Amino acid sequence: MTADPTKRSLDLNCDMGESYGPGSAGNDAALLDYVTSANIACGFHAGDPGTMHKTVQLAIGKRVAVGAHPSLPDLQGFGRRTMSITPDEAYDLIIYQVGALAGFARALGGKLSHVKPHGALYNMAAMDRKLANAIAEAVKDSDPNLILFGLAFSELVRAGEEVGLTVANEVFADRTYQADGSLTPRSQPNALIKDVNASIEHVRRMVEDGKVKSLQGTDVPVRADTLCIHGDEPTALEFVQKIRKALTDSGIRLAPVGQ
Repeated sequence: MTADPTKRSLDLNCDMGESYGPGSAGNDAALLDYVTSANIACGFHAGDPGTMHKTVQLAIGKRVAVGAHPSLPDLQGFGRRTMSITPDEAYDLIIYQVGALAGFARALGGKLSHVKPHGALYNMAAMDRKLANAIAEAVKDSDPNLILFGLAFSELVRAGEEVGLTVANEVFADRTYQADGSLTPRSQPNALIKDVNASIEHVRRMVEDGKVKSLQGTDVPVRADTLCIHGDEPTALEFVQKIRKALTDSGIRLAPVGQ
């Protein structure tokens, strides 16, 4: 990567706290040494109270920004199955889950910095303006100082801007894109980028050029305020180590959104 002295700093985020009961997912303690923001599951797709407590405590201890990662109520499907919900239901889901994680943050001497919807809810809100509006209003009503993460240039980002929230346009290091700017559904071939060198080039174009190559071969405009690496992937630690090094070697400053 070639450093641009005028480039904004970049947030490096990871979805985590996704263990549940006796089941374990992700190497959160190790990942927290490399990311600047943590999106922590709130119990609806993963994450029980003990896991939420432990993950928030780890993040605060490593000076990583703590964010809520609310989901559709879908433990069995890990929050990745589309559900038909009303805007009012979406509002309530966000208020409930953000409040739960914010409680742990306060109890542990920290505070919540951001909200990033998870999985199907995130992808639905990227396209559905009424759903996006409900989520943005819920985040604002929870705490108007919270930052809303959403897919770059999506309806969720626009809804957040309209209600006066600080928003972060998000791009993905380990996911491919469609020509309309959406993420390739996980049910389709080539949805995931599994080669770290391919991912680094993918990230370079998004961060430096503001473009991503879709699976259809067209360039799609993006904005990279925050870059996501999924913590539940087996290659997550290798990806975050090598991508962070590539970014810092190019002179890009890594910091939470707004810092």
